[in-house]
Amino acid sequence: MPDQEDRNWQRLDKWLWCARFLKARSDCARLVQDGLIRVNRQPTDKPHARLRPGDVVTLPRRGQGVTVLRILALASRRGPASEARTLYEEIPEPGRSGIEPTTAGLQPAP
Repeated sequence: MPDQEDRNWQRLDKWLWCARFLKARSDCARLVQDGLIRVNRQPTDKPHARLRPGDVVTLPRRGQGVTVLRILALASRRGPASEARTLYEEIPEPGRSGIEPTTAGLQPAP
């Protein structure tokens, strides 16, 4: 009998759908296929990419900029928005949180 595969992961498109970032799972798959999503700083165009708790996902924000998320949990279902918000935490961008670039080890442009 083969060893049981580690199942502590979820498909990227399904997780995005369960976390209520888009209304349809096919839209989530299309967003990934268009190459607009990064998982742990690596661009991916595979909707079946494996997502695990602790991974960092970067996705485009409506309008301008990006949203950076840390995955806290995998989804068992597509529940209400209050349940979906427990699946991730948003990592603030340096400019939005009031953190200066120099505190992140970057030098300001002259």
